[in-house]
Amino acid sequence: MPRVMLGVILGLSIGIADVLLMLPLSFPDKRTALLAAFSSRFSLGFFAATINLRMTPVAAGALVGLLTSIPDAIVTKAYGPRRSTPTLSVPPPAIWAGGRGLQSTTISKTPAFL
Repeated sequence: MPRVMLGVILGLSIGIADVLLMLPLSFPDKRTALLAAFSSRFSLGFFAATINLRMTPVAAGALVGLLTSIPDAIVTKAYGPRRSTPTLSVPPPAIWAGGRGLQSTTISKTPAFL
């Protein structure tokens, strides 16, 4: 499977999962919050599958997860997992992206384009 297609599939899956986790919560502007969460997690899944850095796929995926999650953590002041908030914060996306980086090298037979 081409890495770009894999990135789109992974991005959609984690984006939809994050939106589903956020649906029961209340926000002043729920539509904007859900759109921001989806776009952030979509970019996480997409870049974790498509980047090509000179490091192990797990480390590259974890780096992408960390870098794409930091802006959300700063805005929400959620730097780690919380019991009261089911949304994903910094550590879980970094771990998820690390696994996806490893998986993308086993599923995809094409080189990354970045």
